[in-house]
Amino acid sequence: MTSTSRVRTVLVLAVLVLVVVGTVPVAVAAQSESRSGGTVVVEAGETVDELEAFAGTVIIEGTVTGDVSAVAGSVQIDGAVGGDVEAAAGSVQIDGSVDGDVEAAAGSLEITDEATIGGDLSVGAGSVLIDGTLEGDAKIGAETIQLGDDASIAGDLRYGGSLEGNTDAVAGEITEDSSIGIDLTGTAVPIASWLFSAYVLALNLLLGAALLALFPRFSDGIADRVATDPLRAGLTGFALLVGIPVLLVAAAITVIGIPFAVVGAFGFALLIWIGIIYGRYAVAAWLLSLVGVDNRWLALVVGLVAGAVLAQLPVLGGLLNLLVFLLGLGALGFGLYAHRRQVREQESHGESGPGGPTAD
Repeated sequence: MTSTSRVRTVLVLAVLVLVVVGTVPVAVAAQSESRSGGTVVVEAGETVDELEAFAGTVIIEGTVTGDVSAVAGSVQIDGAVGGDVEAAAGSVQIDGSVDGDVEAAAGSLEITDEATIGGDLSVGAGSVLIDGTLEGDAKIGAETIQLGDDASIAGDLRYGGSLEGNTDAVAGEITEDSSIGIDLTGTAVPIASWLFSAYVLALNLLLGAALLALFPRFSDGIADRVATDPLRAGLTGFALLVGIPVLLVAAAITVIGIPFAVVGAFGFALLIWIGIIYGRYAVAAWLLSLVGVDNRWLALVVGLVAGAVLAQLPVLGGLLNLLVFLLGLGALGFGLYAHRRQVREQESHGESGPGGPTAD
């Protein structure tokens, strides 16, 4: 491997480490900060002034003396929160204590029998289960609202949806209001979706920029493949998408093959990620070339932004992104195969092969 190739390899690894940092667990320092990552954790015994988190999972096992604001796939509160909690998530579960109010837009909300909420509760969700103590009023909009045997609501309950269970747990008045669910979920959930898309877009731009900077000719070759032979690229992408998982499952059947299957699964996930980026870049480069624009950086930005916007469209957006991904995955497969064949030819002639996908 030449010195240039070694430098490229180090740069690739460094960029991948920076990108992956956004997907690994992040422990929160004992201060008021905004944190993002695959998992944001306030560890048991740890104290944080305030917490603003955007992550796949937010877990609070320690203490937050102030407010908590979270946008996540799931939010788990096992510790203590001294202020208010605002959450937009797929699921929210409270096992600990919250001294202030709780406002949530979620697929599901569960307040267990060990939980205590000192303020009011405002929720818009698919399902709500309350089995803990609520010292204020409750305003809940959900398809199903279940009050457990250990539930205790000191104030009033206004709800929209189907109320079931221990209604004697409500000390105040119970009022049905069908408009509550619309009011609470109409804004928070779309905002959460767009924030998550912005986070993914930033990671895609970082990795895409690294690929174009380190392997410009290889990247141009993928764009050319998509533009000149989209049918073959798409069919190849489909074959890879179906065939590689089958091979991994077959390898995992044997004890010897399990480690290879595990490593292969991580490699396949990375291949999919790169295929998505290259697909969007290649299609955007082709469309820009139709109007006489030839700029790989502009194509990267336009392609990734357009893909993120399409992801917000139901059905049609998903289908278009799938097609673009298959084009990128297939062209990437062709490019890697061509590179491997070139390396073998050079080795057969006694030449040293390049250290990356292309000798740019």
